[in-house]
Amino acid sequence: MAENPVFERATRFLSALRHCQLLDLRVHSASAEGLTVVLPYSPQIVGNPQTGVIHGGVLTTLMDTACGMSTLCVLPEFEVCPTLDLRIDYMHAAEPHKDVYGFAQCYRVTTDVIFARGFAYQDDPEQPIAHVVGTFMRMGKGIKGTKGFGGAIAGGAA
Repeated sequence: MAENPVFERATRFLSALRHCQLLDLRVHSASAEGLTVVLPYSPQIVGNPQTGVIHGGVLTTLMDTACGMSTLCVLPEFEVCPTLDLRIDYMHAAEPHKDVYGFAQCYRVTTDVIFARGFAYQDDPEQPIAHVVGTFMRMGKGIKGTKGFGGAIAGGAA
């Protein structure tokens, strides 16, 4: 299997974020064109126990994470890029007992801001659960987040 540095960096990014670990988020695919993160269904993320539908906040977390991680696809080196703005348009509820996929891509990169868009889906990307657009601030290569975070993403010692 050929090396995919974007996939590897995205996987390290997810493993460095505690809330992503708790949600068991995983990188499904990643390339220069964008990435897809998978959110496995579990009873812990259900918002309505009577129907089994996942909570909207978990979907927001998935899409914020996917859009933020899509910056890894367009930047030559890791930069901390916190969310400035995120808009999600919900089309319909996710089906219970099914994983949710979040695809995101960057469509504009400036010196200060990165613009991303994407969608959440289950079986068919043509039937999205939600659409998202977001902006992410470029903090620069010198800022690496909490102690060990930047090194963990780059594949170095934490």
